[in-house]
Amino acid sequence: MRLRPILFSLLALPLLSACVNDSAVYEIGDGQEHSLTLVREQPYFWNNRVNLVLIVSRMPACLRRHELGSGTEKTRVDVWQAPSGAFVIRVGKRMYVTETQTCEGFAPLDAEPPGGLGEFKGSFRADDGKLVFAGEAAGGK
Repeated sequence: MRLRPILFSLLALPLLSACVNDSAVYEIGDGQEHSLTLVREQPYFWNNRVNLVLIVSRMPACLRRHELGSGTEKTRVDVWQAPSGAFVIRVGKRMYVTETQTCEGFAPLDAEPPGGLGEFKGSFRADDGKLVFAGEAAGGK
């Protein structure tokens, strides 16, 4: 009778391994102490939606977690840096602005800022099932 719980656990293992829970880091100039980190969390294996969270940090001064809503495992998140130092984040059609001076500034954008999005820094995207940050020289569309 002890074999039954072990067999059930082994059968459930592939279902649990289908969950996504990973992150990737965009290091801003001076290394890991100043970064944007995207975290993907899939709370339920039967639902293909993932929660997207942006962690903004400039240690030791600040660290903050901002919710970006949900997407899929393949959702691309683009990053631009405005001349002011703020970052514009695009998730599909949704856009947000954040900053790393206090890490508290975070707001959704209804439209592209009047001066443009700034310098394109790259994208968080799936590469062979893993989340990576791919820096790019230009583009982002």
